[in-house]
Formats: sequence, C-alpha cells, structure tokens
Amino acid sequence: MIQESEKETFWQKQRKKLMEFLILKVGANLLWSIEKLIPKYSLIGSNPFFEREQFDWVPELEENWEVIRDEMYEVLKHRHELPCFHEILPYQNDQISADNDWRTYFLYGYGNKIEKNCERCPETIAALEKIPGVKTAFFSIFLPGKHLPDHRGPYKGLARCLLGLKVPEPKELCRIRVADQVRHWENGKCMLFDDSFRHEAWNETDETRVVLFIDFVRPLRFPLNIVNKLLIEAIAISPLIADAKVNQKYWDKRLEEVFNQKANEEQEQNVLSSK
Repeated sequence: MIQESEKETFWQKQRKKLMEFLILKVGANLLWSIEKLIPKYSLIGSNPFFEREQFDWVPELEENWEVIRDEMYEVLKHRHELPCFHEILPYQNDQISADNDWRTYFLYGYGNKIEKNCERCPETIAALEKIPGVKTAFFSIFLPGKHLPDHRGPYKGLARCLLGLKVPEPKELCRIRVADQVRHWENGKCMLFDDSFRHEAWNETDETRVVLFIDFVRPLRFPLNIVNKLLIEAIAISPLIADAKVNQKYWDKRLEEVFNQKANEEQEQNVLSSK
C-alpha cells in the first residue's frame, strides 16, 4: 500500500513531468494559442490599460504607499550597487535593456521569494501578500534619461501593476505608452496594464524614477484560469527562469555585503558621535 508521503512524491514527479512537457514539447505555440482565447475569458477586459476600480486590492495598496516608499528609499541609497535588469534576465538584452540605467531590487521572481531582500522590506511584503496571484515584484528604478524601447511582454496570462513611489516632475517627461495610449505615473497611484501590448517607457527628467513593479495572474473564467495557472507554473521552471534564479543568488550575496558594510559604517559613526 502506498504511503501518503509516497503518494505526494509520485504526484510531484508527475507534475514535474507535465511542466517539462509543457515547456519543451508544447512551448511557444501553446502560449500563442492560449493567448488568442484570453480576451474571451478575461474577467477584466482586454484593453491596453485597466482601471484601478477593477481591482478591490488597489485602494489598500495605495493607502500603504508611503511606508513602501520609505523602505524603497533605504534600498535606493545603494542604487549604483543594485543589479541592472539585464544582469538578472540577460536573455532580454536585445529587445529591452542592455544599458546600466534600469536598476532592480527583486522581491519575487515568477513566484520565487527573494528572502533576504524581502526581510529588508517587511511592510512592502505585507502589502504584496494581500494581492491575489502575485508572481513577480520588484522596485523598478529608472535612472535619469532612461528610455525603455518598444517591446511586448512574454505572455498575456499575467497583468501588470506599477505603483508610483518616486515620480519626478514634469510628469510629461516621465511616462509610458501602451499600444496607442500614453499615461503618466503619479506618486501613490497604481497604473495597471496588459504588457502583451507593445509598450515603451521614458524618464526624460534629471531625477530617478521608482515604481513598485508587480505582475499578477490575470483573472480568467473557468476553465482557462486552470490552464493559465499551469502555463505560468511551467514558465516558472523553464531554463530561462532557472538562469535568472542563479543570477539573483549571485546578486543576493553581493547585496548582503553592501548592506552589511553600510550597517557597520553607521554603527561606527554612532559610536564616534556618542563619545
């Protein structure tokens, strides 16, 4: 008779085989086929931008934007030591960003929690945990003059939210275009959109722009919601995401050294000032 633990192991192995099949045997063709069905099954429509009122978790996230911003500012002190986007996801160099002007501080990456980074931002994590289906979250930092060229996201089964934390003026110079629509970030406000539409973004100011970047599972009707969940799980164990996890672990070690050094310097300064 199969024990419960053996049953669990058996189903885990079967699940892994299914995920590998979805990635290696079905791959991109399946993604494109599913994408064609998503507009019909979407519970939030299929426009380039979504409205904040469509999501019941947005008001609470916006209410907490200042405590999230405060944690972000502690991270931002080390902006030049933070990894660039392409240093975490190098496969997107050519189509998205190969310069050093898009810095990142990852909290979640395709469902994988970045423990040390999360420990430094407990209020941000508390807010994120109230959002259904969060898969990726990070502080997205555009240095002055950054332009993110025209591109599209990999899969329509996710939706994106950008919470403004540090938005320079004038706002006309700090903007995003999704399809043929242009909007501007605002401090403390969420901007939600479908990144499977082609889009590009600019920070043409002399200051740094920071948003909390969140990808979450797109609300869909049954049965496509089940298929969508499986596909997202498959992407999460793909070689591309596995490589990103390796890169993130390297940066985890580097950032821990940076933060520890800063803490030691502050401690020494406090000792000197108390004498």
